[in-house]
Amino acid sequence: MSAPVSRVLHVQSMWTSPYVLSCFVTLRAKRLEFTLEPVHLHEKAHLEPAFADLSLTARVPTYVEGDFAVSESSAIVEYLEDAYPAPAHAAVLPVDAKPRARARQVMAWVRSDLMPIREERSSEYVFYPHDKLTPFAPLSPAGLRAADKLVRAASALVPEDSGPLFGAWSIADTDLAMMLQRLHRTGYQLPTKLVAFAEREWKNPAIVEFCDHERPAYQPTS
Repeated sequence: MSAPVSRVLHVQSMWTSPYVLSCFVTLRAKRLEFTLEPVHLHEKAHLEPAFADLSLTARVPTYVEGDFAVSESSAIVEYLEDAYPAPAHAAVLPVDAKPRARARQVMAWVRSDLMPIREERSSEYVFYPHDKLTPFAPLSPAGLRAADKLVRAASALVPEDSGPLFGAWSIADTDLAMMLQRLHRTGYQLPTKLVAFAEREWKNPAIVEFCDHERPAYQPTS
C-alpha cells in the first residue's frame, strides 16, 4: 500500500488573500485532504530563504504535494484540475474548450487588471470588520474607471438569473465574485444581478469556512 500523499497549502496568515481563497476553495471542491501553513507576510516570512526556495517566487499561496511545490494561484488551480480530474474529483474549470478559455480569461483578468480597485478597496474590507480598519476614501477617478470596467464586463458575463458563469460552477465564479465584493462590501452600487451573483457565491460552504476562519488583529503589510 502506498503512503498517503502529503498536501500543504501555505497561506497568508491574515486570511485575506483572494489568491489563497481561490486555492482553498479548489482544494475543498475536490475534497482533498490538506493542511494549512500560515506565512506571516508582515514579518517578511515569505522572504526567508527556506520559504523563498520552496515557493521559487517567494509568494503566497504556495502548494506543496510530497516533493513538488508550486506557487501562483492560477498555476495551483490548474495543477489540481489536471492532477485530480473529474469524475473522481469535482471539476473546477469548464470541460469544453471555449468556456474553459473564458474562465481562464476571467481568472487572469482579475489577477492582472483593475489595479485601482485592488489598491483602493483592499481585500481586508471584505474579510475584516470595517471598524478595525482605516476608513476608505471615495474612489479616485482611476478607481471609478476601473469599477465601471468591472461592472461592464461582469454584466456581460453574469447570467440574468445570477447563476454560474458557464452553466455549472467553476472557480472563475469565486474569483469574479471576490472582485465584486471589494466594491459591494464598501458601498458601491452594483447592478442587482451582480450583487445577487456575488452573494450567491459567498454562500459556497468553502467560502463561508474561509470567511469564518479566525484572524489575528489586523496588521497592514509594509
